[in-house]
Amino acid sequence: MRVTPTLNIDEAELEERFVRASGPGGQNVNKVSTAVELRFDLAANTSIPDYARGKLKRLAGRRLTTDGVIVIQADRFRSQEQNRSDARERLMELIVEALERPKPRIKTKPSRGAREQRIKAKTARGKVKKMRGGKVEFD
Repeated sequence: MRVTPTLNIDEAELEERFVRASGPGGQNVNKVSTAVELRFDLAANTSIPDYARGKLKRLAGRRLTTDGVIVIQADRFRSQEQNRSDARERLMELIVEALERPKPRIKTKPSRGAREQRIKAKTARGKVKKMRGGKVEFD
């Protein structure tokens, strides 16, 4: 399975199980196993780089088992073939998102004008607060 132009996942690393889907479907739902459970062993995989592996674990969330296997269940469609392609597409989206490196932060300093504006706002606010709380005498 081609994920990116530089990353391929071997079909042998993907395990598919077909189970009966729940929900509506009439008589067909009791006879045909259309839902797909796609399993991808992340712990055994060597093609995904280390920096993406940790991010992929976080993104997988509940879909990651304690053994390091990502389990994706697809039962949106009534046909087995559509559910297969849906499960594979969702796995590819997860991997592609994990491969994206975060943009490095460039440190910046506030401008002199911004600093002066901040100080003016603080002093103005302090003056407003200072006006409060004086003793009020009643006749």
